[in-house]
Amino acid sequence: MELFINLTINGLATGMLIFLLAAGLTLIFGLMSVLNFAHGGLFAWGSYAGVWLYLLTNSFIAGIIGAIFIGILLGFITEKWIIQPVYGNHVQQILITLGFMIVLSELLKVIWGPNQIAVTPPAYLTGSWEIGNILIIKYRAFIIVVGLLMYGLIYYMLKHTKIGLIVRAGVINKEMVQSLGINIKRIFLYVFMAGAAMAALSGMLIAPYAGVIHGNMGMEYAILAFIVVVIGGMGNITGSILAATLVGIIGSFMAYYVPELSLAVNMLIMAVVLLFRPQGLFALKG
Repeated sequence: MELFINLTINGLATGMLIFLLAAGLTLIFGLMSVLNFAHGGLFAWGSYAGVWLYLLTNSFIAGIIGAIFIGILLGFITEKWIIQPVYGNHVQQILITLGFMIVLSELLKVIWGPNQIAVTPPAYLTGSWEIGNILIIKYRAFIIVVGLLMYGLIYYMLKHTKIGLIVRAGVINKEMVQSLGINIKRIFLYVFMAGAAMAALSGMLIAPYAGVIHGNMGMEYAILAFIVVVIGGMGNITGSILAATLVGIIGSFMAYYVPELSLAVNMLIMAVVLLFRPQGLFALKG
């Protein structure tokens, strides 16, 4: 029983990190109809920039702020000069964003070197709580709390604010939103920058969780984010967090019992969803 609970907690922590990466991606997919394969590169840059600032200042909060800032900046650059010229053409989107992803990954190696960088949590998040035979690692609990808080914030923004109403309407019918005199291009830019910021935040938080960061980590985690988007349904934040939790928990149990199949199982789930419910398990109505 203790092993089951520990693996579940580990899976929840992983799921929250994947959710932060996938949340922006699902909105970008759903609202903008953009296949952004550079999302993993934004994630990796948030990780490296945040860790660099964290190690430089010995302030974990400063690292988080730095990661979010670099995510917003790169999100602006990506949407303005990479995505805008290829709106409406998915083949070109795949090619140009995949190429930009490679450029971002190689630039990381140029600036910070090709070797892995070790990262540890701050002192106040190091260690664990022991409840009976159940071991709860503080940093994993912190990640779960941050993930849930971010979900609550995004859900509130989408459901109870004017900008959220516009975004939700745009997910269903962006032409209608534009016909009402709303500058949909500006909304696209804001959504893209917010998604990039969440990806960068996820990259910063995952660094102490994984223990090391490396130049190719963007593609590795981007695959999980795309799986979550497909399973959860495009444009659905609640679907994203449920799918991310499912992927995280399954990955945790498979990594313990059958590590060779941990990624393959998630791929299999995605394939089944695409076969029988291609719009996703929790797709929006309409």
